[in-house]
Amino acid sequence: MIFVKSEEEIALIKEGAEILSKAHGQVAKAIKPGVTTQELDELTETFIRDHGGVPSFKGYKKYPATLCTSVNDYVVHGLPSSYVLQEGDILSVDCGVHYKEFHSDAAFTYPVGTVSEEVMRLLKVTKRALYCGIAEAKVGNRTGDIGHAVQYYVQSHGYSVVRELVGHGVGKKLHEDPQVPNYGKPGHGAKLQKGMVLAIEPMVNLGKKQVVQEKGGQFRTLDGKASAHFEHTVAVLAKKVEILTTYKYVEETFQF
Repeated sequence: MIFVKSEEEIALIKEGAEILSKAHGQVAKAIKPGVTTQELDELTETFIRDHGGVPSFKGYKKYPATLCTSVNDYVVHGLPSSYVLQEGDILSVDCGVHYKEFHSDAAFTYPVGTVSEEVMRLLKVTKRALYCGIAEAKVGNRTGDIGHAVQYYVQSHGYSVVRELVGHGVGKKLHEDPQVPNYGKPGHGAKLQKGMVLAIEPMVNLGKKQVVQEKGGQFRTLDGKASAHFEHTVAVLAKKVEILTTYKYVEETFQF
């Protein structure tokens, strides 16, 4: 079932999304070689709770952490640990905030120190693909229009889109209908209506599209090559799409 939100409900989601966006800004400032992913997780949980929110992921299906921290060839669902970030790593940080009954969801893939030109290009293309998808989140379009825009842009640059993992609706539940794949055909899928709130999140591999799932639930690329992940929570409005989360706080530290 697709839940359409009122203007007042979207405003509440945007309030929570602001906390989430600022939390990402704190992560951006802390990321550097020598920091552990567990330290980033603790920092983020403290920030969210200090600002009146609750981490959406912690306790969701028994998940024990605030962040999903996926390093290098890990695509999503990486668990914070004692892993020490190394120069040249990339780190996908996915986080959600529950605030005044509503969730918001956002991800950013961070370079750690100086990364290779090849990997930096992957990050730039994946981030741009997110905005290509968002541009198609219009009333009357379908989820396939979003997915096609992402897929076309990614593949035109020689990369591949993960098929097993998708975006989703978001609201009083962290994951709601409809699913929002990062591939598809124009004119196919769920029809977009005014008031729908979606988490659009391209997951893009440097190499082949195939992934494997480990026992802990983490996904990594089958060929061991790098993967990038970017995500915004957006609202479909009558005449436009509004991006409720923002990277402006991240971009105080990382601009690409």
